[in-house]
Amino acid sequence: MQRVPSLRGWHLADVEVLFGVVAAAFGLTVTFAGGVKYLGRLIDDGNLDTLLIQPKPVLVHALGMRSQPSGLGDLLSGVLLIALSGQVSWRAVPIVAGAVIAGALVFIACGIMFFSLAFWIGKADTLAQQLWDLLITFAVYPEPLFGGMLRLLLFTALPAGFVGYVPARVVRAPSAANVALLAAGAVVYIAAAVRMFEHGLRRYASGSRFSTFG
Repeated sequence: MQRVPSLRGWHLADVEVLFGVVAAAFGLTVTFAGGVKYLGRLIDDGNLDTLLIQPKPVLVHALGMRSQPSGLGDLLSGVLLIALSGQVSWRAVPIVAGAVIAGALVFIACGIMFFSLAFWIGKADTLAQQLWDLLITFAVYPEPLFGGMLRLLLFTALPAGFVGYVPARVVRAPSAANVALLAAGAVVYIAAAVRMFEHGLRRYASGSRFSTFG
């Protein structure tokens, strides 16, 4: 960055914000909804049976039954990167927190949709993991690098835009339009993910499991 200080208008501080937002959102996701990455295995192995007999909502229970402590490291490193960028004051902490939470909700929604493919294609873990990794990869690249159909894809089917770009915009330069766009994106993707899971659950074939989770 010393030799090339600007990349299509993005500077080191901008990249720090982007990396920080994505890392913090990822950390929140795997810490509080780490079960999302095991959803495909639960479906394919028939282990959802043990959740169906619980009084808790199936999806919420599945997401919360696993946690990755390493996510706390991602969360803290993300917060540190945002702080080191020099673009955020203490007065903007609520905005930063909201942007990170919204990014995490989109992360969770994408995980639900990717790993719920197991309802239709059986062993979907490999495909779902590849889609998950692509989402993270594209989310940490500066937004101006993408255009045309690829940019459309990154705001729809593989919404890296709502994981990284839009939250980073909100953190760097808060505006009502960007906040509304981010909030709408998070709501739409969560609603779509829940609907997809519920639709898959209606066609779920029992694995005849008799054990229960505490």
